[in-house]
Amino acid sequence: MTKLQMPEEMTAVVLDSFSGVEALRVEQRPVPKPGKDEVLVKVAASPINPSDLAYLDGNYGFKNQPPVVPGGEGSGTVVAVGPGMAGRYFLGKRVACLSQGNGSGMWAEYVVTTAKGGALPLHDGVSLEQGAMSMVNPLTACAFLEIAKKGGHKTIVLTAAASSLGQMVNRLARSEGVQVINVVRRDAQVALLKEQGAAIVLNSSEDDFDQQLHDACHQADAHLAFDAVAGPMTRRLLDALPEHSKVTVYSCLSYEAPQMGPDHLIFEDKTLNGFWLGPWINKMNLIQILMLWRRAQKLMATELKSKIRAQYPFQEAKQAVQDYLDQMTGGKILLRPNQ
Repeated sequence: MTKLQMPEEMTAVVLDSFSGVEALRVEQRPVPKPGKDEVLVKVAASPINPSDLAYLDGNYGFKNQPPVVPGGEGSGTVVAVGPGMAGRYFLGKRVACLSQGNGSGMWAEYVVTTAKGGALPLHDGVSLEQGAMSMVNPLTACAFLEIAKKGGHKTIVLTAAASSLGQMVNRLARSEGVQVINVVRRDAQVALLKEQGAAIVLNSSEDDFDQQLHDACHQADAHLAFDAVAGPMTRRLLDALPEHSKVTVYSCLSYEAPQMGPDHLIFEDKTLNGFWLGPWINKMNLIQILMLWRRAQKLMATELKSKIRAQYPFQEAKQAVQDYLDQMTGGKILLRPNQ
């Protein structure tokens, strides 16, 4: 194992059970060792994402036997590599990285991840703070626009549109000439998106929302929606869209199963599918992944930039998660090693 100097133990945020924020605690753990084609990253920062909240409750696509370290993405510096050629390139480099779903999450001072896609080098102009948020949301935003363009869609519908990801999708869509019908749930979120230049923002709490959404979808000939809410919202989208449309569910903020009627399937030729970033990327070859990453890195200071609302040390992880639960718009919250 090739390595730089490091301690034997590290501070880590640990989840004792899949029961939410109250199951979090901080403890000292041994610094993990990278295996073949793996790298050890000294973590600089890690954001709290909606997917992290789902993981804390046991509602994500993978979960490991507690106690486990949560945290889906982050940034840092590679300080050690295991055997194999793949990791040697990364030694000493600043990287963005993804948790591999094996319980070795990013809310720790050190994390092991694979050198084959789990860590990607940061551009010199991208800070470690922005780099910590440069995978999940930016690559998802790029994916949505690529899916829309490949399908020939000039307009998309987007729920939870005031989120950090939603704002990112809006900026990227404007730069690429794709119109977005934004769906939010509060007047303040309507104002926020309109201040940023969004043309169509609908409040799902209004009494005539369903009619507004129907009219907007038909006027703009929108046939593709990306839904973060699921539950009844999925049905409302399907009701509003013209025939031969698709709703892609990419999150489940309602914690309810997506709803769909037989009329949608049989008589209106409407479809429902899901999106998960990891499998979408895994369908690409290495050259395609690197091209996607290079493009995203170039846009990190503009369309794909994330606003940081607050930063907390690992020791205050519970407070940080609760802060995010109380206000999920207005900027990202970062967790950082104790200074």
